[in-house]
Amino acid sequence: MRASEDQLRALMISGLDGNAADHAALLRALAPLLRAFYRRRWSGGGDDIEDLVQETLIAVHSRRGTYDRTRIFTGWLFAIARYKMIDHFRRTRRFVPVEGLEELLVAEGFEESSDARMDIDQLLETLPPKQARMIRATRIEGESIAEAAAAGGIGESDVKVSVHRGLKALMARVQGIGR
Repeated sequence: MRASEDQLRALMISGLDGNAADHAALLRALAPLLRAFYRRRWSGGGDDIEDLVQETLIAVHSRRGTYDRTRIFTGWLFAIARYKMIDHFRRTRRFVPVEGLEELLVAEGFEESSDARMDIDQLLETLPPKQARMIRATRIEGESIAEAAAAGGIGESDVKVSVHRGLKALMARVQGIGR
């Protein structure tokens, strides 16, 4: 059975509070979740996937002090997993453009998680409608600036400004500045 965000977060917080059994349970619960995460993204062999899972579990353990208890646990976890995967690509000298990889991983990660999709939808609802539409079109659906402008009946510079202002407002909200 797959653990929910709330269960994983509770185990993480309990582990941070000194409960070694909950910390061990968290790491056991994360292993199959990480295997699935890497299988969907990795075309290499199973040994690479197991290496990535182990590296990520070690990072979760060693960097657990950086987890902010007020934030979503899986967001923190998958950020570590993405960086571990990028590091693994670099180490194995597989030449993949990092810029495209990061966008792909983020987009795929959000597509796979209904919780993350709901979080995105809730965040976008806090923005003016035009900003939300343009962010969704360009950053989530992958439309070009020109395509978003044509679909929205506005100029390309208006799309760029809307996306910039919307992302700036979202960043402030996520970091707790705009609350």
